[in-house]
Amino acid sequence: MTTAKLFLHGVPDSPAIWRPLLAALDLGGTPVAVPALPGFTAPLPAGFAATKEVYADWAVKQAEALFAAHGPIDIVGHDWGALIAQRVAMLRPDLIRSWAISNAVIESDYRGHRIARIWNTPILGELFMALSRADKLAAALAAQGMPADIAAEEAAQWKNRDKRRAILKLYRSAKGLSFAQDWALDIPKLPARGALIWGAGDPYVELAVAQRYAAATGTPLTVIDGAGHWAIAERPGAVAAALRAFWDGTAI
Repeated sequence: MTTAKLFLHGVPDSPAIWRPLLAALDLGGTPVAVPALPGFTAPLPAGFAATKEVYADWAVKQAEALFAAHGPIDIVGHDWGALIAQRVAMLRPDLIRSWAISNAVIESDYRGHRIARIWNTPILGELFMALSRADKLAAALAAQGMPADIAAEEAAQWKNRDKRRAILKLYRSAKGLSFAQDWALDIPKLPARGALIWGAGDPYVELAVAQRYAAATGTPLTVIDGAGHWAIAERPGAVAAALRAFWDGTAI
């Protein structure tokens, strides 16, 4: 399993969300990159527009750097990182050996969850961000299955004003979470070697969305029982087993 790996996190997360899965994978000498989305753990870079297209372009550059050093890569994404990972694979299939995504997918019929719609709404989204408290976020994330130490770490980063600004810009660039008129049109451009890994109890992107996508595209789907949106951290052993089987070409 020496192919380089690129892991992309989602919202409202940081690279910390990957720690349980990376420990379970035990990748040893495999080249691994786990970058933070710009603005999520540090101030937004000057001139960085924080739209979905700009984040996708940034992620292509991350993939290009790994490819230049190690050849075709395995890209893995969760939540918004899953959407961006798929977009990278659509735009630059020459860089990709495989793509695997968890609990989000570019799918024509999906229209976003309630919080996505709030963030997509001017003024209402800003009010939500202004009234959100880090301690409440930590408790909410932990209640939804995220390990408590990671939930506390992610919540602490919520105090970063640029992170909250970036999230609003990102969701509004995607009209909440609607891709039917842009990214979803390019689903046929995806490399054939892809996989879905899904927490069965996800309240944000329901399992039915993954099942619909898998049925329409023939992409294999592994369902992680007893897990929700953050299955990668809640049941890392099961997710690691699915990824290893996928990468090795044995089963998923």
